[in-house]
Amino acid sequence: MTVPFAARATAAAVMALGCLLPAMAQTAAAGESTLDRVMKSGVLRACAPGDYKPFGFLKPDGSFEGMDIDLGQSLAAAMGAKLQPVKTTWANLLADFTGGQCDIALGGISVTLERQKRVFFSAPYMVNGKTPIVRCEDVARYQSVADIDKPEVRAIANPGGSNERFAKANYKQARLTIHTDNLTIFDELAQRRADVFVTEAAEALVQQKLHPGVLCAVNPDKPLQYAENAIMLPRGDVAMKAFVDQWLHLAKAGGEYQRIEAKWTR
Repeated sequence: MTVPFAARATAAAVMALGCLLPAMAQTAAAGESTLDRVMKSGVLRACAPGDYKPFGFLKPDGSFEGMDIDLGQSLAAAMGAKLQPVKTTWANLLADFTGGQCDIALGGISVTLERQKRVFFSAPYMVNGKTPIVRCEDVARYQSVADIDKPEVRAIANPGGSNERFAKANYKQARLTIHTDNLTIFDELAQRRADVFVTEAAEALVQQKLHPGVLCAVNPDKPLQYAENAIMLPRGDVAMKAFVDQWLHLAKAGGEYQRIEAKWTR
């Protein structure tokens, strides 16, 4: 009797699956999730640039504070661990993370496709688009990318992250300076050594609060470019991502996330 093609194909698929499942089981057993390692060690290492208010800021005494630091402490506690921030820079963030210096990375990290090629991200916790911050007297002058990209405009950006990429992708005529110290970049605006800095809306609003009447965010509710912030996770570690996403979901559903965000952004 001739076996129908569909039946032969189904049988072949079942046999192939039977061979594949043991191999998958062996791979899973051999590859320990970051989640397991953190629970065993009791330490959650988190790479953080430490120069980005309100998300993460390295204080003079060597300790970190900020919205993402509080979120990281909550995540670590959910794993039965303590958070251990690891200082990095925006330029070295991916190299440090993929090189095994830390288990997660946080501190106001934007989700980008280039980063996504090398890492996983948690579900985004904040929509945080690109927003200009300028001297308050100049708000009306810088309403769009076209307003910024003019030969007489002195634009400024910090190196190694999405702010630099945005500036280099969008400015063809503006005079762009890459300022290596993110902590003093706003002084460049206030002291009239630069005219405009495009960063995430949350940072622009915090700096507006820190420089009342001097620096102003331009249309932070209508950003120039859509962006999301998330926690950077090891590529391929499905168990770790599932845990972090569920923790974030429960933190938002229970109000913990909203309390932390309000503490640092309002």
